[in-house]
Amino acid sequence: MAISMPKNHRGCHGANKANAQPGSQVGLRKSAQPLTFTLALKIATMRDRIPTAFISFAATEMTNNGLTGPKLVEITSAYAADFAVDIPHARYPFDAPNKRTALLDNLLCFAPKQQYQIIRELCDRLNPDGSIAPLVALKMKLFSEYREFADQDNTEAIHKTIVIETRHWLSDHPEVKKLFDEALQKHDHGVFKRNTLDDLRLALEILVRQLFGNQKSLENQIPLIGQYVKERGGSPQLANMFEKLVDYYTKYQNTYIKHDDAVITAEIEFVFELTSSFVKHFLRLKSVPD
Repeated sequence: MAISMPKNHRGCHGANKANAQPGSQVGLRKSAQPLTFTLALKIATMRDRIPTAFISFAATEMTNNGLTGPKLVEITSAYAADFAVDIPHARYPFDAPNKRTALLDNLLCFAPKQQYQIIRELCDRLNPDGSIAPLVALKMKLFSEYREFADQDNTEAIHKTIVIETRHWLSDHPEVKKLFDEALQKHDHGVFKRNTLDDLRLALEILVRQLFGNQKSLENQIPLIGQYVKERGGSPQLANMFEKLVDYYTKYQNTYIKHDDAVITAEIEFVFELTSSFVKHFLRLKSVPD
């Protein structure tokens, strides 16, 4: 029986029936109520695919930040072999106007869970030390908005070097360090996932309060964080990136710390590493004169 593929999946001939499903009707809402983050998230959990617009955005970010034409063919071809999927660009040079288009065409041939895995793992390959801001933001957006496509059994070890460095940076902030260590202990024992996220958020919130000398919640510190970065020599683009990342971080935390059984272990690793990156960068900036 022939499989009907979506029109925008040009050249895809795989066995991925998930990509042949009709569009979801969940976007049709009876009322015109504002689309809050929580409501949007509930709608997202009912979707049957990751939007093509996000796949296109991911392709742009990855090809703009280190993914070459030959490498994208090599990597996506390997995934295609693993998942028994035919892709239109399995050899280089490819028949596409540019590498972004080639990557997008290939990604659209995979099922949603496969797309999620490929994008997450490509972010890790291209940005192993977390130093490329657009890829950090892409991965956070993937986790916060499309987590329903994650593999619940995909667990990874936290990058121990990052943890060690963070504990060193926190040596002058014992209250924050205690919370960070407690979160690490809970994660290592595989218990209290929600509490682990809660401890990480509180640790970062207390650190920012100590740096800024106020008692505001993390959400209400976002404009001050951008100002803090700029006052210490950071570019407007870097300040804006920090604001957006902290915004994603707080929305993710506010949504999932309430539901222990909804927390995906693989995501805790990323939240640990993101929290560690925030801590290190904020404390490095602290040493820069106003």
